[in-house]
Order: sequence, then C-alpha cells, then structure tokens
Amino acid sequence: MSIDHDGRLLTEESAMAQGVQDPEADLGKARRVVALATAVGNFTEWFDFAIYGFLAATLGRLFFPGVSPAASLLASLAVFGVAFFMRPLGGLVLGAMGDRRGRRALLTLSIGLMGLSTTLIGVLPTYAEAGVLAPILLVLLRCLQGFSAGAEWTGSAAFLVEHTPTNRRGRFASVVSATAALATAFGGLLVLALELSLTPEQMLSWGWRVPFLVAVPLTLVGTWIRLRIDETPVFQRLVQAGAVSTAPVRRAGRDVRAIALTFAFSSVQGLGFYYLATYVISFLTATVKLPQSRALVLVAIGLLVYAALCPVAGALSDRVGRRRVNLAGGAGLAIVSVPAFALMGTGTAAGVVGGMVLFSVFQSMVSVTTVCMLVELFPAQTRSTSSAIGFNLGLALIGGPGPLIAAAIAAGTGSSTLPALYMVVVAVLGTVALARWLPETVGRGLDADAAVAAGSTR
Repeated sequence: MSIDHDGRLLTEESAMAQGVQDPEADLGKARRVVALATAVGNFTEWFDFAIYGFLAATLGRLFFPGVSPAASLLASLAVFGVAFFMRPLGGLVLGAMGDRRGRRALLTLSIGLMGLSTTLIGVLPTYAEAGVLAPILLVLLRCLQGFSAGAEWTGSAAFLVEHTPTNRRGRFASVVSATAALATAFGGLLVLALELSLTPEQMLSWGWRVPFLVAVPLTLVGTWIRLRIDETPVFQRLVQAGAVSTAPVRRAGRDVRAIALTFAFSSVQGLGFYYLATYVISFLTATVKLPQSRALVLVAIGLLVYAALCPVAGALSDRVGRRRVNLAGGAGLAIVSVPAFALMGTGTAAGVVGGMVLFSVFQSMVSVTTVCMLVELFPAQTRSTSSAIGFNLGLALIGGPGPLIAAAIAAGTGSSTLPALYMVVVAVLGTVALARWLPETVGRGLDADAAVAAGSTR
C-alpha cells in the first residue's frame, strides 16, 4: 500500500498504476492514515450516540414531564434502549451494502445518517411545545441513530483490520474501542462545561441542544476524511477476483456458528461498555446522589483510563491470542462487577474512579478482542453482513437494555451493588459458552478463502 498526492490510501496495484515507484515505502504512513480515518469517524459516531445518555435526565424532564424524576429517567433510558432494537436492521441493510459495495461506502453512509439524526434531535420541539408529538419524534430519531450505529462498529472493525498486518491487528483494533470511550468522555465533559456555564433554566431552554448540534462539524470532518481513503485491499482483491457476493444476507446462513459466537461475546462486550458509558452516570446521580457535575468528571476520568487500557489489551491479544484474552476479560467482569459497583457506591472520587478502573481492566480485554474476532471469524464475502447480525443481536437483546434494567434494579431496591448482578449473569453465561466453543482466531488470513470454519482452531 502507498499514499497518492491527494492523501488517498492506495493498494500496491493502484500505486503502481499511478506511477508510485516504491509501493511499500509509505506503508507505515498509510496505515496511520487508515487508523486516523477510522478513529475520527468512529469518534463522531459514538459521540453522537452517547450524548443522549449524558443528557438522559434532562431529556426525561423535557420530553416525559408530569411524572416523578425517577420515572422520567426510566422513560428516557427506555428511549435510549429503543435504538438498539433498530441496530440489527441497520446492521443487516448497511452490512450487506458493505459486502456488495465496499467497506468505505458503508462507513460513509453510516456517519451521514448518524449526523443527520443527531442534528435533528438538537432542533426538536419539547413536550411543552409540541405535546405528544415531541417524544414520538425523539423515538423515531433514536431509531435512525440505532439503524446507523448498527453498522458502524462492525464496519470500522472490518475497514481497519483488513488494512492491518497480521501480527498487529489487536493494537490497531484498539483504535475502535478507545475512540468510542474518548468520544463518550468528550460528550460528558461538554455536557459538564455547559452545566457549569449556564443556569439550570438556560440548560433546559437551549443548552441541552448544543451537544447534538456539535454533530454538524464532526460529521462533515468525519465524512471528508473517510471519502479520502481508498477501499480495503481485501475487498479490492474480491472485486478483482469477481468474488463479491451479490446476496450476502442469504450467504450469511453459512456463518450461523460464527454468528452465534459473535452474539455471545458481543453481549458481554456491549453490556460492559454501556454500563461504563451510559449507566454509571445515571447510577452516580440517581442512586449514589452525587451532583451531576462531579459525576461527569469522575466518569470522564474513568473512561480516559479505559481508553488507555485498550492498546495494552490489543497488544496482549496479539501476543497470547484472542481466545485467552477474551475469556480472561469475561471471567474478570463476572468476578469484579459487584466489587466495582460497591466502590463506586461509596461516592468518593477514589472509590468511583477505582471502581471504573477495576471494571475497565477486564472490559478493555473483552472489547478489543471483540473488534478483532468480528473480522477474523468470517469469510471476506459475508464479513460485513454476518458480523453485524451477531453483534447487533447481542446488543439489541442483551447489551442495549442493560442501562434500563440496571436502573430499574437500583430504583426498586435502592442498592448500590445489585445493579451489577445483571452484568455478572451475562458475563458468566457468555464466558462459559465461549470457553466451550470459541476457537483461536489470531493469525487467520482475511481473504475470500482464508477464513476457516468457526468451529476449528489454529
């Protein structure tokens, strides 16, 4: 691979066709450009998706008034969860597009849809202005966000890993996990800055709209960068060989075992991430009774530590294998979730950050290996479609409802540790299943005929 004069990443063949004398000379720079494109686009997608969670309490008051604060929060979190039920559809439609038209086309469309829906949420009328139409529109736009997000994580995984050398996939894949956390932390800090600089009345009047409208410049930048990157070498070789699938959804039926495995590890990964990125802020404000400003700072610190741990987990998986690291992460989440929430339940800075870091050590292991296995488990012709099916079913059925289930447990019991039990149960069940059936995938080839059946091992 190389880079042309316009900054586009080229395969070796296209580089030679354009007169680049040494196609390998800029290989390191080319991969950094791909990582940057993935990072910026993924950051934009997850910033757009996550800010809803940080504003859940405010949105509950604006779109679901007339009930208790706890009921408003639960209603708002329920709308957050609704988006996850659109993710399988988005993954199916956009994932199939990625297998037919290419990974770059998928990612460009997904970021555009996410930016549009997020911007429209920022200009919605509230319940006081439009009555019942306001929450209906909010639900519809959250569904569009979910449709878009259904292909982003798996699309970014395929796009990045298909550009990456075999022995460094874990380190490069950590970009997807880390930027999702950084985007969430940035969203929290932006909400905090608004709450510190505005009065409560201003925040309810117009301040809540600002984070959603930030989607406009972020989307434009992310789209521009993605359009400047060439298609992945793996997909280009599919095109050259005439092996691109015209019916990836139908062919995905051959990947049913790998899809089931993906459902298992994605359920654990998705639930853990949304505990960190969405539920913890609600937990600290509604259950622990911390001021929201303090809670946002502590959550942002915890997420930054999690982002820093992701490259470490990726490098470890390159060295000892995806299976070992993923199983260790899942087992760790089953063991430490209750102690982590007990620490956070103390309400002290050390307790909250310490609990998040304890949780993050194992969550990073699950998350980064998930990114790699979404690519390594599937053949190139159906990779985008099949991985999106398994991943989004796990998030829709298990991970997405997690914040709502945890909040309901906390509201019903008043306990600061019992909400962790849902995480424990999912981690135990998922890890037991994976320990029995998950193969090792590190080192697998990614071309059309290189991916071996999911039931085999190296």
